[in-house]
Order: sequence, then structure tokens, then C-alpha cells
Amino acid sequence: MSTKFKRILVGVDDSADALLAFDYAIHQAKQDDAELIITSILEDDDMNVFQALSKDYVHGERKELEEHMLKYQKQAQDAGVTKVRSMIAEGEPGETIVKDVIPHVQPDLLIIGSLAKKGIAKHFGSQAAYMAKYAPISVLVIR
Repeated sequence: MSTKFKRILVGVDDSADALLAFDYAIHQAKQDDAELIITSILEDDDMNVFQALSKDYVHGERKELEEHMLKYQKQAQDAGVTKVRSMIAEGEPGETIVKDVIPHVQPDLLIIGSLAKKGIAKHFGSQAAYMAKYAPISVLVIR
């Protein structure tokens, strides 16, 4: 039995595993003629107290991430994916994707890398494990 997905969500954070997940998501979206939604999470725990209180700092970080996400979107379009959009959310990546992004986007499939950008500091992919366990949809973890 072959499953055809209509809407694919891929999480990116510039880690090697996330880039592999992004490439896989492009391939799957093209194969299924699916919509591809690219998401990245602005983590507030990366900011110190003074940065978090500064609206200019937070706005600057978000603006920088938005511009970076446009590059991912263009890469997917250049690869032949016809329906592509990107979105940014804020919070803890695993929890935010499961509790906020998935209900909002309503994808059929979530594709993520196994290790976060911060590697060992992120407890060996605990974000991926959280999403695989609690997401209400199929999750494909790429290594």
C-alpha cells in the first residue's frame, strides 16, 4: 500500500539532520504533489533576560529568521515543489510544533531531523523523540 500525503510539515534548524529532513521533504512533496510547509522555531531559551525583554532584539531575531526561511522556501520552489509556505513559531521546538504548529497547519506528515542544532546540549535529539511520541500524525525522523 502506498500512502500519498497532501500536506507535509518539515522542521528546520540548520543542523545537518534537519537539512537531510528538508531534502527528504522536498522529494516527498514533489512525489505526492503535496503542499510543503517549512517551519522553524524561535527558541526563547537562547536569549538572556535582557535580550528577552528587548523588543528590538526579539524583533531582529525574528526578522533574521524570516529572511532565512525565505531561502528554504525558494530552494523548495527551485526544486519543483509548487505549493510551498513557511512559518515561524516561538517556544520549545518539540512542544511548539506538536501543540501549536500541527493543529494550525493540519499536515498529514511531519518530517524532522533526529538531532537538533545544539546537538549534545539538546539531549541527543530529545525534541525529535518528543515529537515522535506526542504528534497526532505520522512522524518521519531522518538521520
